[in-house]
Amino acid sequence: MKTAVVFSGQGAQYPGMGQELYQEEKIVRDTFTEASQVLGYDMAELCFTDNERLNETEYTQPAILTVSIAFYRLLTQAGVQPDVVAGLSLGEYSALVASGALPFDQAVALVQKRGRFMTEAAPKGTGKMVAVMNAERTLIEQACQQASSKGIVSPANYNTPQQIVIGGQAAAVDAAVEILQAAGVKRMISLNVSGPFHTALLKPAATKLAQALVEITWQPLAIPVISNTTAQVMEPTMITELLEKQVMSAVRFADSIETMKQMDVDTIIEVGPGKTLTGFVKKIDKTIATRRVEDRQTLTETVTTITGR
Repeated sequence: MKTAVVFSGQGAQYPGMGQELYQEEKIVRDTFTEASQVLGYDMAELCFTDNERLNETEYTQPAILTVSIAFYRLLTQAGVQPDVVAGLSLGEYSALVASGALPFDQAVALVQKRGRFMTEAAPKGTGKMVAVMNAERTLIEQACQQASSKGIVSPANYNTPQQIVIGGQAAAVDAAVEILQAAGVKRMISLNVSGPFHTALLKPAATKLAQALVEITWQPLAIPVISNTTAQVMEPTMITELLEKQVMSAVRFADSIETMKQMDVDTIIEVGPGKTLTGFVKKIDKTIATRRVEDRQTLTETVTTITGR
């Protein structure tokens, strides 16, 4: 059987993320230093202190990428080599770094631009996102289609079979919520997010991102990467196009886990801050073993379980 690594997405950040392993491990400090040199500010200060910037998309994205890759480097240094990688939205860039396709220094600069483009396309307060719980996928998709007469609304995250997030312009999202309530859906939760990401409102960001992606020197994929957009293994020639689409297309995390199962993956390790993805995997398929790398304890437990050392 096989092991997959999945990387945290935006929203997983918190002050102090990575600090314990930063203090203990040179490879983590070196990763933070590399990010700081590229970006021109102190990544450790951003991640370890209480500050407003950590929740600003332009800063959040490189911070999570840095923490995730620092943890991943520790994991591989300890002898854990995944058979396949993926990430949630932003986490897809960490997956591409892990695969060898995208050098870390280029990745951290790229996601800073991505965060800026996303903020410009959908400033805070633009539109809204709502998590729809325990409703059929087709019902949610039909509700969005019906409500689209009021504006842009569509599924943005297929997180688990029990949780699909819809997003778009506020009036259209509200209309979709009303349609779903009338159809008997009882539980829907408005999300406190920076903007309605992974919807057509992000098209301006996708256009700018496409220009930035042209400048990247892609390397061969040493590890297969599952695309958020297709939930299938990325073709090397399609990486740029898929990343452009990804910013304004639904994230198909649940389908990505199904693809991993078809590839004989039986263990999934979440690498990065938080445990959101571990929770998703447990809801998608309880038979898949889950591990995490977020601090010394989870790193030690994961390495011991996977390598037997």
